[in-house]
Amino acid sequence: MIPFFPPDLFEADRAELLEALHAVGTDPDQRFILGRRTAEFEEALRRRLGAADAVACSSGTSALSLVLAAMDVAPGDEVVVPAFGCAPLAAAVCGLGAVPVFADVDPRTLVADPASAEAAVTDRTRALMPAHMFSVMADMPRFAEIARRRGLRLVEDSAVAQGGVLAGRPAGLWGEAGVFSFVQVKTFGTAGEGGAVVTGDPGLGRTVRMLRNHGQDGTRRFVHHRVGYNSRFDEVLAAFQLHRLPGLDDRLERRARIADYYTERFADLADRGVAAPPPGREGRCFYVYTLLAEHRDDLKAHLDRNGVGNHVYYPRPLPRQPAFAPYAPPGAAWPGAEYAARRNLSLPLYPHLSDSQVEHIADSVCAYARHSGSDPLVPSRRAP
Repeated sequence: MIPFFPPDLFEADRAELLEALHAVGTDPDQRFILGRRTAEFEEALRRRLGAADAVACSSGTSALSLVLAAMDVAPGDEVVVPAFGCAPLAAAVCGLGAVPVFADVDPRTLVADPASAEAAVTDRTRALMPAHMFSVMADMPRFAEIARRRGLRLVEDSAVAQGGVLAGRPAGLWGEAGVFSFVQVKTFGTAGEGGAVVTGDPGLGRTVRMLRNHGQDGTRRFVHHRVGYNSRFDEVLAAFQLHRLPGLDDRLERRARIADYYTERFADLADRGVAAPPPGREGRCFYVYTLLAEHRDDLKAHLDRNGVGNHVYYPRPLPRQPAFAPYAPPGAAWPGAEYAARRNLSLPLYPHLSDSQVEHIADSVCAYARHSGSDPLVPSRRAP
């Protein structure tokens, strides 16, 4: 069985992880959160991106909440979010007493459609919050233009997109603030939970930094300037991420090469009910590789039989979830999101897949797509 997410993601880094645990645990400073290692990690992220600030926090979900709170999103405000995606997109808005307003997504790229998002803007709209999805970045130039023209804040959910670049600008820096997730399966995952807020606005960064630690600004303990959160970063994970950062580009390149191979192999399957993501590397992030299958459950069963791990993300659009249905206007429809929920199926995409495993995954998809036709199975081309 080729697992969808493997259990040995950090096997090669075991010694370094244990050393980080020992070093933090025996450090005379006894700082297990928000110590010098976290500061070094934040500075390394900031330099890598060319950001004004990078603020490490407890998760990507928490990062969204911190950004919205720092922007003073308040009860009654509206935030436009994609109708297809992860629950935190809406939950972070609801947690502040604000209202998530759902924009439809493009049925090919699965990211928020800028036209649908703009149509959802009202006089109560405070912010736009597009999200990069699976391996495709949202159309951030369009969203930035809409935000400027309509006088809205722009939050970039780049939780899955670290390493993505669009028009020369890294994912995370298109909005006033972006967020990353370091949960283990993300492109820069760690051995636990974690996240970061990145921004080109130093003032916004300072506010986020204060909010993550109970509203303290770091100059004096037990002076709380605002009602904040407990969203602090772990020193062990900071040390571990500093160890893994130099190898990130090589791991991202391996992901991209695997995705390129899949896309080439699947290029002629669309008329057989299996559509690959758009080709190319511009505005791509290669977190997971997601197909759209007309008979998704049949393809899933075929891959299961052939030992290929796979995963269905978000089988319901967000406004169809019980938690968020109260925010859905009666009779409203999101056809792109419904389409994506019915058809999406993700394949394994991680750096230490072997070439033979990649070939087997591609062969299995092609065999399914062609089994009812007269064309022979496309011969396996050697994976990158």
